[in-house]
Amino acid sequence: MSEKTVLDVRGMTCSSCASGISRHLEKMGLHDVNVHFDSGEVEATLPTGWSAERLCKEIDRLGYTSSLKGEDSNPGKWELLTTSLGFRFLISTVFSIPLLLHMVFPWTILHDPLVQFILCLPVMFIGWQHFGRSALGAIRSGTSNMDVLISLGSGSAFIYSCIEWSMMHKDAAPPHLYFETAATIITLLLLGNLIERRSLKSTQAGLEALVRIQPDKAQRIVDPMTDRERTETVDSSQLRTNDLILIPTGTRIPADGLVYEGSADIDTSLMTGESVLRSVVVNDTVLSGTVVSDGYLKIIVQHAGSETALSRMIDTVRSSALRKPAIQRSGDRLSAVFVPVVIGLALITFCLNYWMLDYDAGESLLRSVAVLVISCPCAMGLATPTAVSVGIGKAARQGILVKGGDTLERMSQVRTVVFDKTGTLTEGRMSIDQLHYWGEEKSIQGLIGTLEQYSTHPYAQALTTAYGNLPLPADIRFRDIREVKGKGVEAYSTDERCYRIGSAVFAGGSKADPAYQVFLSCDGTILASIRFSDTIREEAAHSIGQLKALGLNVVMLSGDRLEHCLDIAKKTGITEVHGEKLPEEKAAIIKKLQEAGPVAMVGDGINDSAAMAIADVGIAMGKGTSIAIKTAEVVLMNSQPLNSLTVLRLLSIDTLRTIRQNLGWALAYNLVAIPMAATGMLSPLLASLSMAFSDVVVIGNSLRLHLRKNQGDS
Repeated sequence: MSEKTVLDVRGMTCSSCASGISRHLEKMGLHDVNVHFDSGEVEATLPTGWSAERLCKEIDRLGYTSSLKGEDSNPGKWELLTTSLGFRFLISTVFSIPLLLHMVFPWTILHDPLVQFILCLPVMFIGWQHFGRSALGAIRSGTSNMDVLISLGSGSAFIYSCIEWSMMHKDAAPPHLYFETAATIITLLLLGNLIERRSLKSTQAGLEALVRIQPDKAQRIVDPMTDRERTETVDSSQLRTNDLILIPTGTRIPADGLVYEGSADIDTSLMTGESVLRSVVVNDTVLSGTVVSDGYLKIIVQHAGSETALSRMIDTVRSSALRKPAIQRSGDRLSAVFVPVVIGLALITFCLNYWMLDYDAGESLLRSVAVLVISCPCAMGLATPTAVSVGIGKAARQGILVKGGDTLERMSQVRTVVFDKTGTLTEGRMSIDQLHYWGEEKSIQGLIGTLEQYSTHPYAQALTTAYGNLPLPADIRFRDIREVKGKGVEAYSTDERCYRIGSAVFAGGSKADPAYQVFLSCDGTILASIRFSDTIREEAAHSIGQLKALGLNVVMLSGDRLEHCLDIAKKTGITEVHGEKLPEEKAAIIKKLQEAGPVAMVGDGINDSAAMAIADVGIAMGKGTSIAIKTAEVVLMNSQPLNSLTVLRLLSIDTLRTIRQNLGWALAYNLVAIPMAATGMLSPLLASLSMAFSDVVVIGNSLRLHLRKNQGDS
């Protein structure tokens, strides 16, 4: 059976390294491989016969160091220091500066080949540690990455200089050596990596904002049922279900819970994107990460630690950045052939300059080295993950939880948005408008309350709230109760009577009054009819109008009675309506709609999960069932979720446009820069700076997503 495994990997220098690991693991037969070099995470589905230990060994063979996610590898302080990118850059700079000074000052000691060799050696050692190990590992595994090009470029200049120095005659003039070129290439590329890493932290701003709002401490109430009630400050990780905690004004709530005492206005902006304060009172649910702006609360902890909504959101956003859109997989395939092509171009450059253009070996070598260095496919590798990280982070800050960069890509291509009705277009908080019954009132109500506890439908929740505490009639005992998806609840009593509660067709009432939505029957005889009222979401009509203005087709697809669907559709501006559909029928309609283009399905219940799974993008309401939320690829967490659909659509289009711009820049840069390097217009030193500059351009363009205002942005 396949198993999803996540590793921490140290030693990746850039996105090209990540692509190399991904290609190697896929060649070994692993599936769903996602590698993110900035976070140092590798995620893969292990096939039968594989273990996490074997996966670690395969990655270590490539020249990296890996361990299971969360496993303490206990690196020593010296190891942490010497593996620090900043430390390596500092040491390389110290030794490279004197090598460059010999080009400016006529000091004899700086022109001594032995001194140049000694100064270059520590830099070459650092270059081997930082670039060479992964380059060798890539070559061994039959893959290639940016480190191969860097190692070839700096190594060629170093080895050529060593050979020239060894062949130098005692009385001859010193040959032109390139130790400064070898050292400076490594130093400048380390600087580029350093700038790249620090810039990439900005692309993780959305995730970091979520991480920062996790409270570290909580005030737990001790002896809550006695007169000696007091509080103790504990780590939030120590909270357990049913603990009672105090949250005074100005405090961030450390766990999900139910308000036990007090009232307050809470700020949910960082969790849901809503700027308006929300008032909560006893029995209201509150989420971790939100802030008590005015008032105080005592809450009973329902979810703490890794089980809170905030922790789950952080985990989802973190893993989402690893999932690759199709456009990135195309870029990865291009990168896979790019390195061998560049090596071929470098060889051709040397041959043409040396044999056809009559340049000496040193100048020809410099031009081929410049080609190797300037062609490093870092910008191409950064094009997609940087934009995806910014897009997912921006969505998270507005209460839109997107599960993967591939979801953003598919959302940008959606042509039809399909809505469930109850709990999606409407509030889903049903209230009983009228109960008409035949029999003893309390017995009927107790029977309804008992049966509906087995359903998660909004109608069932309303009935359970109203009648769930009433006893079952003494003369009825059930031997089997089950929910029939999309229809209702069916139960058999010990005297073999069949009780059903649900739609008129399911309950067996052919003459049922269409003004009622739910019916209770015994062996086909109607015992009760229930009518409900529901409220259309405040933002529903406006949101649907915005989606239509963006050129999207909007459809309603519900299991509710057709006349009720038509009424809601008329009020919200939807023209295509499908009512009274079972889950399998919903899935079939989604497939039919997909013939005209990609489809997004928005729902909140178990009966929507099959349709959401088949749709190109499944979107769940944040207050929907856990099954629907797990099935969906987007979860709308804020208080006016339908308005988020327009934001999501525009953000997905912006993200995909940014990815294309990044890839276009990376390709155009190489098309222009490679000929310039091959003809001597760019030295290896300028080539190193140009490569770093191209990475910064890609990262900067991705960060522009933060600045763009979409409709609905708060």
